[in-house]
Amino acid sequence: MTSQTHNTNIGNISEEQLPIPKHKLKGWTHFLGLYAGEHVAATEFVFGATFVALGATMTDILLGLLIGNILAVLSWTFITTPIAVETRLSLYTYLQKIAGDSMTKLYNWANVIIFTVISAAMITVSATAVRFAFNIPAQLNWYPTNPWFVAIVLAVGFIVVLVAMYGFTAVSNFSGICAPWLLVMFVSGPLILMPALADSVIGQTSLNGWADFMEIGSLSVWTGLNSNGEPGIGLLEVIGFSWAANTITHVGLIDMALLRYARKRSYGLCTSAGMLFGHYIAWISAGIMGAGTAIIVQKSIVELDPGDVAYQALGLSGLVIVIVAGWTTANANLYRAGLAAQAIFKTHSRNKTTFMVGIVTVCIACFPFVFTKLLPLLTYAGLLVVPVGAIVFAEHFIFPRIGFTRYWVAYRQLTHSRPAVVAWGMGLVFGFGLNALDILSFYYLFIPTWFFTIIVYTFMARRHGAAEEYPEEQANMEAFDERVEQHQAAQAELEPEILQDMSKLTKLLRITSLVSLIVTFVLACNTMFFSVGIPDYEVNRDLFFTVAFVCTLIYFFTAYWAMQRKKMASVTSIKTVAATSI
Repeated sequence: MTSQTHNTNIGNISEEQLPIPKHKLKGWTHFLGLYAGEHVAATEFVFGATFVALGATMTDILLGLLIGNILAVLSWTFITTPIAVETRLSLYTYLQKIAGDSMTKLYNWANVIIFTVISAAMITVSATAVRFAFNIPAQLNWYPTNPWFVAIVLAVGFIVVLVAMYGFTAVSNFSGICAPWLLVMFVSGPLILMPALADSVIGQTSLNGWADFMEIGSLSVWTGLNSNGEPGIGLLEVIGFSWAANTITHVGLIDMALLRYARKRSYGLCTSAGMLFGHYIAWISAGIMGAGTAIIVQKSIVELDPGDVAYQALGLSGLVIVIVAGWTTANANLYRAGLAAQAIFKTHSRNKTTFMVGIVTVCIACFPFVFTKLLPLLTYAGLLVVPVGAIVFAEHFIFPRIGFTRYWVAYRQLTHSRPAVVAWGMGLVFGFGLNALDILSFYYLFIPTWFFTIIVYTFMARRHGAAEEYPEEQANMEAFDERVEQHQAAQAELEPEILQDMSKLTKLLRITSLVSLIVTFVLACNTMFFSVGIPDYEVNRDLFFTVAFVCTLIYFFTAYWAMQRKKMASVTSIKTVAATSI
């Protein structure tokens, strides 16, 4: 807000431009579920297979992924969450205050590109599962080799675009119930394929202990040799990628939009639900499933797509994983891309901008390179937005400590911040220049780029007015913030009490969905631990495939029904309270 906003009618300001009110803050369990669901996607099959193809050793994987994902959690906890909790603003709104319109538009363009590519990758991944129904070969080149695959991508993409335009809320709610099921499936997959791996390596379907597991993993999964038979990546590379994979959201600060709802800074630790399960466990599981599939179908792991791996590990339930996870993730990212596009083309509705972005997304999705090269694409995307995160970090944390004025651009009523634009540009030149010179590992480029941008921005901001004091403007902003808080407190008193649905039917639905997950996991354990020889293994595996698919259908039916009943109960309670107050 500028110094002129202190007399503005708060009711006329978009809620997105204001801090999140206290009565809308969420507890820690909300963020555990949120990050667990968001960071388990169909692309985990891609990443898991990638580490195998890149030639990591088993020790590198077990230790490197753990360290890298812990570093990511700490980045969220000590960089993203404090800014989000102290300001209660999204990155876009915060950036408007410190960098003006021009910087915000550039950043929105960057987000349109990033989220368009990610959405395209998810659509392509979903299509790899649908292709099974039409017996279409795997698409492993950067371009499509089968016209029917293109037709499937267009069909899947069309559905994704429509849902992102009109039904995102429903998909968002639906994706929330996917996390428990995904957990069970990603744990079950390795249990199903491990006996086959064991038989091919040690000559028996059962494991006698941790030593057998390490031997199997080292000889058949993470061998230390890449797909060309050469020594692969090491521990530092594994750590670097697992840390850098989400730089867009933590060091790049995009997740301020989520964590602004957190009651405490410590809730940043809840991201561990996504990192230590969604990435650590899921990537390891996907690697085992990929290697097991390669042995069963007698192909190299680089010749497999997510559909191949999921089907061999989990049967029809595996195809459901690929379709659902890819679909829900694509919708979320396409929705983000549409919002960013609308911020650029303000005269057009979000539906229209989402449709236009969706057309481009679907066209890109026809080219399989978007998921086969997703690892470097995410790293480059992170490098693109990291300088922006550095600018915000400098403004929020460093400026008050060195005597500079936070929000000086807003106080001066500037629509263009030269220090921000130049610092971002120089950060990009610096980061990509390091990459071109091959001075530093590709996965660690974001670290020096972040520090470099902080230094450049701080130096330039000092010359353009950040070192000056703005007592009148600061007082006006503080007064405005007080008015906002009073306005939101008044709104909170009008909020109806949301009653929990405690009906017997809803409880029965929840119990049924839970039992379906337990049955699935028990059958996976049965396949792993009670398969004496290949004949027993094949019987147990086929039993799992059949029953697990039925349990999958039961789970989604009952879990979704329970969710709808909860929503209906909430709506009913709101209407009752409203009628009573009239």
